Amino acid sequence: MRDRLRWVALLCVALLALTACAGGEQAADEASEPAAGGSEEGTAAAGGEGGGEGGEVSLRWRTRPDNQAEIDVYSEVSTTVDEALDNVTLEYEPGGSETSQYQDVLRTELASGTAPDVFWLPGTDIADFATRGLIVDLREQAEASDSYAGDEAYYPGPMEFLTYNPESGESGESLWGLPRDVSTFALYLNLDLIEQAGAPDPRELAANGEWNWDTFRQVAEAVNGVSDQTRGFAVNNWWANWGLFVNAAGGSLFNADRTACALDSEEAQEGLSFLQGLYEDGLVVPYGEDGEPPWLAGQVGMFLNGRWATPGARSGADFQWDVVTPPEGPGGIGNWLFWGAYVVNANTEHPEEAFELVTQLTSPEVQTQIAELGTNIPSRVDDPAIQEQFLTYTPPENNQAYLDSLEADPVSEGPLWEGNWTEYDAAAAPLIQQVLAGEQSVEDFAAEVCGVLDPTFQATR
Repeated sequence: MRDRLRWVALLCVALLALTACAGGEQAADEASEPAAGGSEEGTAAAGGEGGGEGGEVSLRWRTRPDNQAEIDVYSEVSTTVDEALDNVTLEYEPGGSETSQYQDVLRTELASGTAPDVFWLPGTDIADFATRGLIVDLREQAEASDSYAGDEAYYPGPMEFLTYNPESGESGESLWGLPRDVSTFALYLNLDLIEQAGAPDPRELAANGEWNWDTFRQVAEAVNGVSDQTRGFAVNNWWANWGLFVNAAGGSLFNADRTACALDSEEAQEGLSFLQGLYEDGLVVPYGEDGEPPWLAGQVGMFLNGRWATPGARSGADFQWDVVTPPEGPGGIGNWLFWGAYVVNANTEHPEEAFELVTQLTSPEVQTQIAELGTNIPSRVDDPAIQEQFLTYTPPENNQAYLDSLEADPVSEGPLWEGNWTEYDAAAAPLIQQVLAGEQSVEDFAAEVCGVLDPTFQATR
């Protein structure tokens, strides 16, 4: 009896081993074949699944929200779009970081095959993700789609970068995603503090064509004189803020075809010198400090930020406030057109369905729903009613300031298709800090900056 039991046990072990080997060989074969459209950096399939009842397709998508209110709205959008798409089930997941770590997390997940099917990216990162083979060129899906409104439905600045073909060097050929939103800079004004200082209202100065660097400085000086705790101006520590003054002086971060540094130009030096002077005279919250908390605390007259600062102002400002366009410099306002886009994971199993999701997420209906939060300006230009409705989302009362900036040919934030934006930004930041902290002259900065930054245009991704 004992021998018979031992024989049965050995037979079971052998059968289990054969089954495991067969399954293991099959799994190994499947794992060695990259998914369609896959890249060397991430050949595992994306999170979307298919094969449910009735051929149901499951798609995951992600944004980078700033607060719970934004998460709630995107969750509601996901439910609405889910109901509109046939045979598609959506799972919305908010990104866990508001900084560039959001992109770093995505790169890691794409390499491991755990990234969502559709996700939002800042405009500056499109080239890096595209040239690494991490996102899909959606032109083929767009041409086959009845729901795609066409490239011309969106602001042309972002679309120039999103349709760029790195192989031919021409725009209008590829389609790396669709813009979810746009924004420009505005000055968030503490109207109570400006009135207390006896300074003119920047909105009236702008309406009269008198809002420029000189009058801006006058308002800042007046607010500074209210008390030892008040400052005329606050600005955060990132490239777009000092870049605004470079643009407004008629300069640029890059040369005309964005293949080299241009921060050594006379115009760029003029813009940085003006900003440096504001810091030297104590008119600005100390460099490197977040400008939003002291503005919300009522200690700052003017705070430079994008539309995304509106929800915080609505909930946190205990004073009368509004917005105005940045002041004109020698080269104009110099504003930026910020944007971000929904893109599709190169390893999604469902590129057609993922593109349809992208078209739904950038539809006029969804864009106006998101814009009501105050965070974004719709990126669609094919329906005038979208902009008209945007004007009703108050406060601020002067929403027209954003639209005026959009009509004034702002400089489009964009990726460096012929360089590496991440390395450029990382190399420029400490040099700019030395200038604005008063540790280096603008002339010495100009003498060395492009020697440091130009190698980032030859950097291999």
